Amino acid sequence: MTAPPCAGSGPPYVAITRPVSATIDRCELTHRERRPIDVERARQQHAEYEEALRTAGCAVERLEGSDQLPDAVFVEDTAVVLDEIAVVTRPGAAARRAELPAVELALLRHRPLACIRAPATLDGGDVLVAGRRVFVGRSSRTSDDGISQLADLLAPFGYAVEPVPVLGCLHLKSAVTALGNMCLLINRAWTRADAFRGFDLLDVHPFEPDAANILRVGEALIYPAEFPRTLERLERRGLNPRTVPAAELAKAEGAVTCCSLILTT
Repeated sequence: MTAPPCAGSGPPYVAITRPVSATIDRCELTHRERRPIDVERARQQHAEYEEALRTAGCAVERLEGSDQLPDAVFVEDTAVVLDEIAVVTRPGAAARRAELPAVELALLRHRPLACIRAPATLDGGDVLVAGRRVFVGRSSRTSDDGISQLADLLAPFGYAVEPVPVLGCLHLKSAVTALGNMCLLINRAWTRADAFRGFDLLDVHPFEPDAANILRVGEALIYPAEFPRTLERLERRGLNPRTVPAAELAKAEGAVTCCSLILTT
């Protein structure tokens, strides 16, 4: 591990992002049929997303893109970032492992680093942090060995890692994400709600199964504009997410948590 430099003054968060590749049409797909992606529209939507991150208090650090890395915009899968440490993952899709070096260099400026070691696999999209509890999805991209290694790396910092099944979607955070310290947004069809005992669970609207992915940045929430029924449920809870268009990257099995790594400064 290498310690980062001391944090200075500035925005309370850093958001690491990567641009939409011109080859996003060649992205990895697991649960969706391949559909044409409008690259320019995807880039415009991603720019709106980055602006929402800035409004939420983030300094956006955009890494260099590459047409050799179709999925690189989904930077969340490459690391798990906590206040004490960043864990560079080993994505379950072998083609995505070429994304890691640039992310590792970026994280070195902010956190001590550890890495998931072969043959284990772990996607950051399968990792949901809620306080000192870390839920990790058993999915097609994350192995039991990956979960075990993450547990060993985080135990010294007081985090408890809890495996959770992923049912019929790509990642755990396709099924459940955090609205607050003890409140989660969930699609119960895609995971087991009993794994989250003690949490207040808000269900997505039944007509919007993809609506469980929301990005929390401090007290701010960023949410796809494509799920108005679930948005109404959020607003009835007194929440006021900033909505962003996300339809194009959704065709690549992406969502709002996928497109950034959020770090406290």
